[in-house]
Amino acid sequence: MKILMTGGTGLIGRHLVPRLQALKHDVTVVTRSPDKARQLLGNDVGIWKGLSEHQNLDGFDAVINLAGEPIADKRWTEQQKQRLCDSRWNITQKLVDLFHASETPPSVLISGSAAGYYGDLGEVVVTEEEPPHNEFTHKLCARWEQIACGAQSDRTRVCLLRTGVVLAPKGGILAKMMPVFKLGLGGPIGNGRQYLAWIHVDDMINAIIWLLDNDLRGPFNMVSPYPVRNEQFAHALGHALKRPAILRAPATAVRLIMGESSVLVLGGQRALPKRLEAAGFAFRWYDLEEALGDVVG
Repeated sequence: MKILMTGGTGLIGRHLVPRLQALKHDVTVVTRSPDKARQLLGNDVGIWKGLSEHQNLDGFDAVINLAGEPIADKRWTEQQKQRLCDSRWNITQKLVDLFHASETPPSVLISGSAAGYYGDLGEVVVTEEEPPHNEFTHKLCARWEQIACGAQSDRTRVCLLRTGVVLAPKGGILAKMMPVFKLGLGGPIGNGRQYLAWIHVDDMINAIIWLLDNDLRGPFNMVSPYPVRNEQFAHALGHALKRPAILRAPATAVRLIMGESSVLVLGGQRALPKRLEAAGFAFRWYDLEEALGDVVG
């Protein structure tokens, strides 16, 4: 299969590309930094420096769209919110335009989204059918998904990845948390009762490949079947690092530091992968402590 990918140098992309290559797929990555991409992904990956100089997607069998500025790296000023939106919406629209310009468009578009699509629903068990709260993360993801669905036709199916917190070595949330926890200064955030929908990076990669290979479409919660509360996650990470995890971060302090983006850690989703499991996908990592032990180890 010939695959075009955006976001190939991100946390998920740099794990996905070598797996696809091991399965003998031909991968081309869209990137603004070809040298960085080759350094991270090797010389066997194809490179497109942007999409503007290309007229269509003829010759590709699939597109995987993972591009987007990290959502938690900066405070959400109005300017930063617009950057977060533009970095997702604009490239997705360009891809959809290329689908429409193709005589033989790729048969599948797998496009990023996030569990934040649902907003903060507290104790509610969240499946793909759950109506969302109308927060910034929902507006960001809903428009992102709407644009991606513009590629859908009788020749192209669209899958949407409503991804939770991805547990992986050298990146993502753990890269931010582990230095603090290694010093024994970690612990629950706020009251610790908010749910965290997580997924081991191996299951994330396997699920994307599953969606490539099976005739499925629509939204999929890319999360473990067993979401945990924030206090459980803190305890499990401390246990994996053999450090105490009892120093609670007060909600007021978190809001002061993070501003509106504090909803990412003070809120959460009790999300379940209903549609993935119904389709027959088998998770490898169900237990959080085992998953963290594998990633940290």
